[in-house]
Amino acid sequence: MDLAIYDQTADGVTEAHLKLVQDVLEFSGNYLKLPENTEMSVTFVNNDEIQRINREYRDLDRPTDVISFALEDDDDDLPLIMDDEMTAELPKNIGDIFVSVDKVQEQSAFLEHSFERELGFLVVHGFLHLNNYDHMRSLEDERVMFKLQREILDDFGLAR
Repeated sequence: MDLAIYDQTADGVTEAHLKLVQDVLEFSGNYLKLPENTEMSVTFVNNDEIQRINREYRDLDRPTDVISFALEDDDDDLPLIMDDEMTAELPKNIGDIFVSVDKVQEQSAFLEHSFERELGFLVVHGFLHLNNYDHMRSLEDERVMFKLQREILDDFGLAR
C-alpha cells in the first residue's frame, strides 16, 4: 500500500506511533486483499483542527476522533478504454483519514486501554470507511463493520 502520513500536531507524533499506523494499515489492506498499489493518506491533527474540519464538512461544531474522506473513482467524464491488465496497474486512491491525537489520548484514558490500541482502532475504523464499510445506514451494516474491525485488530495484536 502506498501510504502518505502527515503530522500537523503541535507536539508531533512519535516514530513508534507512525510505524504502528503504517503497519496496521498495511495489515488491514492485506486483510481486505486490496491491490498493492492502493493509495491513501493519514493526517494527524489536534482537536482544534479536527473541529474545524468537522464543522466545515459535517456541519458539526465539535471535535471528533476520526474523519474519513473516501474518494470515488467512478468518474465517467472522460471514459478511458483500457484492457484489464492496464486497469489493474493503475493505482487506486481510496481517500484520506484525519485523526485527532488529542481524542486518541482522551479516549484511551477513558476506556482504560493503551494509546496504541485506541490509535489502531481509530485508524482501522477510518480505513474501513474508505473501503465502503459503514455503521450509520443499518444495524446489519454496523454488525458487519464492527466484526471486521475487531477481527483485524485482534489478528494484528491490538485486542481489547
